[in-house]
Amino acid sequence: MSDYLVRALAFGGQVRAYAVKSTEAVGEAQRRHYTWPIASAALGRTISAGVMMGAMLKGEENLTIKIEGGGPLGVILVDSNAKGEVRGYVSNPHVHFDLNEHGKLDVRRAVGTDGMLSIVKDIGLRDYFTGQVPIVSGELGEDFTYYFVTSEQVPSSVGVGVLVNPDNSIKAAGGFIIQLMPGVDEETISSIEKRLQEVPPVSKLIDRGLTPEELLNEVLGKANVKILDSLPVTFTCKCSKERFSNAIVSLGEEEIEDMILKDGQAEAQCHFCNEEYIFTKEELEQIKKEAR
Repeated sequence: MSDYLVRALAFGGQVRAYAVKSTEAVGEAQRRHYTWPIASAALGRTISAGVMMGAMLKGEENLTIKIEGGGPLGVILVDSNAKGEVRGYVSNPHVHFDLNEHGKLDVRRAVGTDGMLSIVKDIGLRDYFTGQVPIVSGELGEDFTYYFVTSEQVPSSVGVGVLVNPDNSIKAAGGFIIQLMPGVDEETISSIEKRLQEVPPVSKLIDRGLTPEELLNEVLGKANVKILDSLPVTFTCKCSKERFSNAIVSLGEEEIEDMILKDGQAEAQCHFCNEEYIFTKEELEQIKKEAR
């Protein structure tokens, strides 16, 4: 089954909820960046959160998540939009540690806890909306929860998980975001808090093959959930040879001439998807004319 997310209301409209199956998108990121398990888990959790946050946007709006926790993974960067398209990378994809004291991938150690989680939203206005919070956990689900509560003043619970196969491929990935609407009653809050304490970790839920709908039913109770709609999710990059060509044009005639003389060609690589673009000497000559 292809990746998709669902949007839902629960408890008579008092709760807004999102859930996603992102196995293929995270798997595509893993293949493109050759991430090792800890990097796959950190990047995959961020991709899952990012695609659900993108679903909160409209039209052509998009957002960028940047996680810089001071750990050996370096920076995690994820872009997403309102169409279910997501892309992302991690600075150091080949980080490895032994399992932590709970027998799990030590994502906290790899991400670090001395830094910031930043969200930049492009909602079509002159100025971007930027929210930034300190990293409080490094496990990322708690960090996104803290972001919503602190930066957007929306009481939320974020659960994200990634399971990695022995051959480093992605077995399963997904997650949920639960948000309380203004005016929610205490009984509903207590009910959700109790269910969140009792529900298994999200990685175990997605390992059971639960669909996004079933994930929300498990977290909130089937009788309480009303699914509104669904959205396909894909790892999609906006890079192209034309975009890189325009970037080379902006370097100016002298620098392009220098490329031609020194190397006879130019190579460009996209950080987000690792796609490589080669520009031949003839192509560079044409680009140089455009720069002129």
